[in-house]
Amino acid sequence: MISTTEPDWSREKPRQFWDPSRKLLGAIRRYQKHKSSCGIVSVLISKVAVIQHRFWSVITSADIPLTSNIGGGLLIPHPNGIVIHPDAVIGVNCLIHQQVTVGVKRGDSKPPTLGGHVDIGAGAKIIGPIEIGNDALIGANSVVVKDVPEKVIVAGIPAKIIGTT
Repeated sequence: MISTTEPDWSREKPRQFWDPSRKLLGAIRRYQKHKSSCGIVSVLISKVAVIQHRFWSVITSADIPLTSNIGGGLLIPHPNGIVIHPDAVIGVNCLIHQQVTVGVKRGDSKPPTLGGHVDIGAGAKIIGPIEIGNDALIGANSVVVKDVPEKVIVAGIPAKIIGTT
């Protein structure tokens, strides 16, 4: 069983030399760790992390800001086309597939909040000031515009509950 509260950091460790999604996450983690620290070494490491983030963002075609609020253990098997709003909150041990958007509607100020162990299928759009509960599963190409309770499966346009996990 995958935890909704304790991050599994092993999911983010690069497994081979060419592992773009994990290298992108690593650059984000290094930047966040060293940006708040003082000292010349931390400043240098954060600047290198920015360059690495830009490189891996181009390679993956992902738009995940350096300042994202991402819980540990995020898994992105195919990072192509992923867009995450800078203020969105991603819980621990989530799974995000390709072409996913987590953003806001024009005029909304509050971004989406995802709980722990949320699995998002390819092409899904999570839009607006909504909350996704722990252990939820978002179907591929779904458009989620309303809150999703814990331990449910949603799919469709607009997304509706179709089962439980």
